[in-house]
Amino acid sequence: MAPDARRRLVRLEVVPYLARPVTSLTQIVVVGASLAGLRAVEALRRLGFDGRITWIGAERHLPYDRPPLSKDVLAGTREPARIALRDPDSYDELAVELRLGRRATRLDLAARTLSLDDGARVGFDGLVIATGSCARTLKGALPRAGVHLLRTLDDALALRDALDAGPRVAIVGAGFIGAEVAATCRTRGLEVTMIEPLATPLLRGIGAELGARVAALHRDHGVDLRCGVGVEAIEGGARVEALRLSDGARVPADVVLVGIGAAPETAWLEGSGLRLEDGVVCDSACRAAPGVVAAGDVARWHNVVYDDSMRVEHWTNAVEQAGHAAATLLAGDGAEPYAHVPYVWTDQYEMRLQIAGHPQPGDATRIVEGTPEEGRFVTLFGRGGRLVAAVGFQRARQVNAWRRRIATGTRFDDAVALGAGTSGAVAG
Repeated sequence: MAPDARRRLVRLEVVPYLARPVTSLTQIVVVGASLAGLRAVEALRRLGFDGRITWIGAERHLPYDRPPLSKDVLAGTREPARIALRDPDSYDELAVELRLGRRATRLDLAARTLSLDDGARVGFDGLVIATGSCARTLKGALPRAGVHLLRTLDDALALRDALDAGPRVAIVGAGFIGAEVAATCRTRGLEVTMIEPLATPLLRGIGAELGARVAALHRDHGVDLRCGVGVEAIEGGARVEALRLSDGARVPADVVLVGIGAAPETAWLEGSGLRLEDGVVCDSACRAAPGVVAAGDVARWHNVVYDDSMRVEHWTNAVEQAGHAAATLLAGDGAEPYAHVPYVWTDQYEMRLQIAGHPQPGDATRIVEGTPEEGRFVTLFGRGGRLVAAVGFQRARQVNAWRRRIATGTRFDDAVALGAGTSGAVAG
């Protein structure tokens, strides 16, 4: 986007959608112009807020969908224009002052002002924090030619350009991003080594048994998967040449993707008075302070479904939490808890894996609705006698149904009895 488009002021009369009046807020600032920020803005207008909205985004791009970055965009089968979350011409109807390419640097809660990296100060009486997260990196990895992160559209395009040369690719981390990029690189015919310090890919998300199935999938597609080892050093001068692993092995590489998770974007909030603990700490309604809410990757809230504090980095949560946070901001003291059952999916090769809920090590498990041999099945997870999660291989409709049962507090034994299949054994 051109520099003169970083700040655009759009005025349009917005018809309230609520029969009841909203609070007396007159100027709301939304920080973060990705999925959660967009859905928060849309929800504010949908819920009847007709005051001023200033919307700030660190990237110069209008909001876009991130899941395709590691798949279709990286593969070259989808261009950036096709991952836009909204038609560019439709932003006028939101009646917002949109400042792209601007980063928030400081929050003054007492003065109700926000400072930006261009020296501007923005006042507010309501604030939505939706700054998301940033990719973690290895010590000494950046800046070095050939070493990449994958968090933004610009990251994806830079990595795609690097892959066009047919390089040897090393991927550090076999979580969602690492595994998806490995699959995309193999579909492009590239040589891929994937390094994971844990025993299997996705170990924390789905457990060792199901993680072993993901490992087998990648090995069957030609990935050199090395689990249980870490990276000791990145070799090369200005450009990466190889990775030296903790077991002494050396992995030659022309391109390295570091996919070792993300950290919430909260540095700009230090000293603000907000509580920061791996995210912006919120109550059960997503409220971080009077007149301040948070949503998406950056928010840590008390989830009443699990009676636990959690921060969720998934697409579905960004959508659902942003809408709830907007409603909380307008409702004031009358806000309802945000009761959320996490849901995430990943596409790797021909396989789609869905996870609903919050599985943890030590959970009881039972396979229902299919069998591993046919490659289409659901595994249920139980803890404290309750159904807490469901993981499905090629079973999207069934996992969504189990997600609804998790939300209602279904007992684990009752859930197992409801399952269409009886294969597998209770573990844990």
